[in-house]
Amino acid sequence: MKKRIVFTGGGSAGHVTVNLALIPHFLESGWEVAYIGSTSGIEKELVAGLAGVQYVGISTGKLRRYFDWKNVTDPMRVAKGIGEAFLFLRRWKPDVIFSKGGFVSVPVVLGAWMNRLPVVIHESDLTPGLANRLSVPFASKVCVTFPETVQHLPQAKGVHVGAVIRDELLKGSREHGISYCGFTPKMPILLVMGGSLGARRINEVIRSQLSALLESYQVVHICGKGQCDDSIKRAGYRQYEYVKEELPDLLAMADMVVSRAGSNAIFEYLALRKPMLLIPLPKAASRGDQIVNARSFEKRGFCEVLLEEELTESTFLAALKKLEENRFQLMNRMKEDPHTDSLVKVIALLEQTAG
Repeated sequence: MKKRIVFTGGGSAGHVTVNLALIPHFLESGWEVAYIGSTSGIEKELVAGLAGVQYVGISTGKLRRYFDWKNVTDPMRVAKGIGEAFLFLRRWKPDVIFSKGGFVSVPVVLGAWMNRLPVVIHESDLTPGLANRLSVPFASKVCVTFPETVQHLPQAKGVHVGAVIRDELLKGSREHGISYCGFTPKMPILLVMGGSLGARRINEVIRSQLSALLESYQVVHICGKGQCDDSIKRAGYRQYEYVKEELPDLLAMADMVVSRAGSNAIFEYLALRKPMLLIPLPKAASRGDQIVNARSFEKRGFCEVLLEEELTESTFLAALKKLEENRFQLMNRMKEDPHTDSLVKVIALLEQTAG
């Protein structure tokens, strides 16, 4: 009888990318694979088209730390999602559940616990997010990216595995990326990424300083859903809402990266040795995890950091100039970082947990 595994996680691409790295292995090894996500989140868009993966949509709600009228209705949606996850898991009987986090994962983890099914959680950030903190008591093991994260977890559960990098990201073609964007190989290329949902303030600064940037760089700008400005038509500038199949090629061609500081993304830049200017999501819009991630990388000499609270047209250009001046030093530091085969470690742990 084939073994079965359920993946869950969503709300942003960062809560899906590790799952996308793991799913091909289990399909190739003959496992049956299901993915439980929300009915309309980005995880459905990224996963639903994968051959051999059964997608199950459930009701979910966000757990907020601030007042919102949806705080009244969302607990009922979460309760409904727990019931839906419980019933599917009882019927399908997987051998193990892998949770990447995000609020859709909480009903799945609780539904698994109610069915006495083993759960392995993955936490990318240095400090666990709320969804994973709620889920940890019901998990068998918690895989972490930063070694410091283990101290935030019960001693018997935390396992440092490092960053899980998708194999396809390491196989990009600079030539294909240049051709895709219509660029020339004779001029440096700056890649700007604000995350899967975009970064409005970063987008504004890039566009306001586009003329200055195009004097020194070609710019490929991944803006986020609904945030492209079709009125801008400039040689050496390309903008996309979101890039999927072409992302490895765009990363391969980039000489430098301007980005948010989500853990999955910055570890991918590290693996590819891309000098990065990180502009983390501010505390006003988050729990501050991206600031902690960025400062950790800055301390290790992997990046330059510009806080959004300090982001202006002039500070951005100054920070970019500093990145340009220090980029070879940053690349050498990144080359010194020991490579760990995190993907193999997580797969082995899942197989062991599944028995």
